[in-house]
Amino acid sequence: MGKYIISFDQGTTSSRVIVFDERANIIYSKSKEFEQLYPSNGYVEHNPMVIYEDCVDLITHALKGINIDYSEILGLGITNQRETTVLWDKRTGLPVYNAICWQSGQSASICEDLKNKGLETLIEKKTGLIINPYFSASKIKWILDNVAGVKEIMDSGNLLFGTIDSWLIYKLTGNHYTDITNASRTMLFNIHTLKWDKDLLDIFGINESILPTVLDCDSSYGIIKEERIKNILDLEICGVAGDQEASLIGHTCFSEHELKITYGTGSFMLLNIGDKPKKSQSGLLTTIGYKIGNNLAYALEGSVFIAGAAFKFIRDNLELVKTLSDSEFESCKSNGTIFVPALTGLGAPYWQSEARGAFLGLTRATTKSDLAFATILGVAYLNYDVFNLMERDLGSKIKSVSADGGASLNKILMQTQSDLFGCVINSLSISEATSLGVYYLVGLNKGLFESLDDIKSHYKLKRSYKPLDNKYEIDHDKWHLAIKAVEVFSGEAK
Repeated sequence: MGKYIISFDQGTTSSRVIVFDERANIIYSKSKEFEQLYPSNGYVEHNPMVIYEDCVDLITHALKGINIDYSEILGLGITNQRETTVLWDKRTGLPVYNAICWQSGQSASICEDLKNKGLETLIEKKTGLIINPYFSASKIKWILDNVAGVKEIMDSGNLLFGTIDSWLIYKLTGNHYTDITNASRTMLFNIHTLKWDKDLLDIFGINESILPTVLDCDSSYGIIKEERIKNILDLEICGVAGDQEASLIGHTCFSEHELKITYGTGSFMLLNIGDKPKKSQSGLLTTIGYKIGNNLAYALEGSVFIAGAAFKFIRDNLELVKTLSDSEFESCKSNGTIFVPALTGLGAPYWQSEARGAFLGLTRATTKSDLAFATILGVAYLNYDVFNLMERDLGSKIKSVSADGGASLNKILMQTQSDLFGCVINSLSISEATSLGVYYLVGLNKGLFESLDDIKSHYKLKRSYKPLDNKYEIDHDKWHLAIKAVEVFSGEAK
């Protein structure tokens, strides 16, 4: 009899279920996109009930699609888009408003008010985060301030908050839990005490009663109720991590100074910095990488808000390419054209939530191919900015990076990125390292793996990209002029 683990990856634009066997081979995979809601300029929202229903539907189809005895399934792991915020009424189990996506800028004025009050240093010291609409706390406050009746539900003790993991756990099991990595992205969690912080709750006007209980990544989160997933008994959720931290685990970055980058909707670099938090000197975030038993790791993180989404943008919105395959880009050159993919603002190190994307350097000779290749360079350069900050904080050169995510399958992007970084990029054999990460967590919980070292021995490399002596049509000085241009356009430049 085999042993199988189900990973559910709830992403920004789609949800995916993957079934792994005990050797980390994928025996089933299915994904489903869901609608992005844009109720106002700069707002990005999701329907929480659709996300939950897709979860049930995908897991149900996975169980029907695999020819195994259900008793061979060890458990279910959940990884999720982080910071995205859901508030619901525990009397009905229904959301009081849409889920506000991590990309959404609708709480920008709340964040500006906090900055004007001089609270940046306090919040960063406690949470490792900067004040930005990216994180959950200001989104909670926005709902409390703008949706009629929600404050009253909170004051009556009937309001609950969760990031997407917590929302799904509650709907599936009835337990109000989250994991420590998701908690650390709310701007309400003290990364030193590893507890919800009363001072932060007071700043945002949030009652602690709405917050979930925080567990380790490889904890038991509860048994799924039979009426939720039909025809299966005792399916336990026993591994949870935010998507980027799950990817860190999937890449087995368990040692200090190991770095991974995930190219999803956005791209995210996490550098393991050991069991003590360290403040970045370069505008990066300090976050919790994982807590697995007695193993606690912190990480420095740099977030680029648009990566894979930039390629979908030029395919679906601008129709510059028909597919996202390598062949669409092989003959492309930018010919001096620069694309700043700030379609939902700029993340690290600029943190300009109001910035907007732009093509610059256009001439009458500019072609679709020029714009397509400029997109590759734009994504690569934004990541290069973050990589430079990682090396600055580390104080030494980084020799290799582990990469995953859909855009990591594009060989041209990966080679371009390796050339810019000046180091080797190792592509994981499984592009979905987030799902692999929670597979490892469930495996630890159920005894499939004995330790982190045991997990590391299972790491499978697909391909390495070494720097080549390529020359680019734009240099970093021009790139920063382009960044300044979109900052001026947003009205945010100083």
